[in-house]
Amino acid sequence: MQYAKYFYIGLTVLAISGCSSTKTVTRGTDDGSIDIQFVQINDVYEIAPIEAGKVGGVARVASIKKELKAKNPNTYLLMAGDFLSPSVYNSLMYEGKRIRGRQMVESLNAAGLDIAGFGNHEFDISETELQSRLNESAFDWISSNSYHKTKDEIVPFVKTTGSKTNRLPTYIIKTFTDADGTTVKVGFMGINIPFNRAAYVVYTDPLESAEKIYNTIKDSCDAVVAITHQLEQDDIILAQKLPGLALIIGGHEHDMRYDKVGEVMISKAHANARSAYILTLQINKKTGKNKVSSRLQMIDQSVAIDSATNVVVQKWMGIAEKNYASIGFDAKAAVLQSGESLDAREASVRAGKTNFTRLVVAAMEKATPEAQVAIVNSGSIRLDDVLQPPVTQYDIIRSMPFGGGIVEADMKGSLLKQILEAGRKNVGIGGFLQYSETLSYDAGTWQFKNEAIADDRIFRVALSDFLLTGGESNLNFLTKTNSAIIKVYPVITDMNDPRFDIRSAIIKYLQAGLR
Repeated sequence: MQYAKYFYIGLTVLAISGCSSTKTVTRGTDDGSIDIQFVQINDVYEIAPIEAGKVGGVARVASIKKELKAKNPNTYLLMAGDFLSPSVYNSLMYEGKRIRGRQMVESLNAAGLDIAGFGNHEFDISETELQSRLNESAFDWISSNSYHKTKDEIVPFVKTTGSKTNRLPTYIIKTFTDADGTTVKVGFMGINIPFNRAAYVVYTDPLESAEKIYNTIKDSCDAVVAITHQLEQDDIILAQKLPGLALIIGGHEHDMRYDKVGEVMISKAHANARSAYILTLQINKKTGKNKVSSRLQMIDQSVAIDSATNVVVQKWMGIAEKNYASIGFDAKAAVLQSGESLDAREASVRAGKTNFTRLVVAAMEKATPEAQVAIVNSGSIRLDDVLQPPVTQYDIIRSMPFGGGIVEADMKGSLLKQILEAGRKNVGIGGFLQYSETLSYDAGTWQFKNEAIADDRIFRVALSDFLLTGGESNLNFLTKTNSAIIKVYPVITDMNDPRFDIRSAIIKYLQAGLR
């Protein structure tokens, strides 16, 4: 991996006074010890509770923070990346624009988020859209190795509040004071995995950047916390490289992770706020020792819903439901009451078949009974999570937020093989293809019903409409004008036809009890 040879020697820094107790401090009572609490969430794509309202929800996260903060004013809510995207909201409209994470920023503002770091999915949205989200944020952003690539230069991202525009800091130092007068400084850095290569972003090496920042601020702080969004193995390497870190608050994997490397604790909560890590950093200035304790707080019906935050959440839910209704969906209707969970995780669907991808293909086949095979790109599946029954129409919508129709085309076997081979080589990216069980690959040969596909044989193929634009990775040859395409069937315009929207096909398939 090549990284930009770029690092601000001066480092953009934000120094902020933290919380302090309102309790009257009596001279001479300072015990030199202070407890700072962090509520950690990461990889949150849903503002409302999921699994029929039983799990998650930003309003429940807000309730946890408020309850803890009432007992300890030195309580911070931290987001370890990936919350602006992917989301079904990104394809919805409000006030003439795509929503593109606006619902999440408003909800987290209400919840009292304190600091957020970039995740790779923050750069899914456009440069202009990201700037709007940064400007709308009431919380601090920190960016230690993700930079803004403009036409002329590479600079830190900025945030404009009112008439003031400031660079996002590469580190933040916050001051905390408790009731007896103990005062400490805690430094924060924000490290992001360089996965999304959007044209407007450039990355410096994560480990090198973290090391430089740590060495810059460690003598000015009583503790340093790394907010990261990277692979667990990279967090472990970071802890090994910087054993003086107080803790690593991480994201990216979606499953809860906990490691301890030497004295450095690494924590990752479940995606979509199914849980939050409650981390207590105890700093003792007299002994010079720091201690970290943790507990995993499951976010379920036992956690109250904060009413103020819920007002914002419900506003956006109403906006979304109007969008869905306009294209024929009933978001709250259940389509699968029970059964096994459905694996729609990005790492799974871009490397092989899962029960969710088989469901999608089977639904396409049911919607196109005259087609011999069905093919869809894995990049159209954006949930990056596991669906737990009961599954609603909204769950299907959010799993495939781009929607799009199902088109049918007659094509030569030579082209079908070319498509399948390109998809096979696209492992790990969105162009990895999911296809009918009647297709197979054996000893270098593509087969249909266990017979080698003949070049001149004509197949009727059902495709997601995006595939036929040539816009998918390494599939630019797949367009209506390809000479090996004999016929493209008329585009469906009837909203009641399951081919009108691939999500409708899946919903109707499940409603018919065919799974």
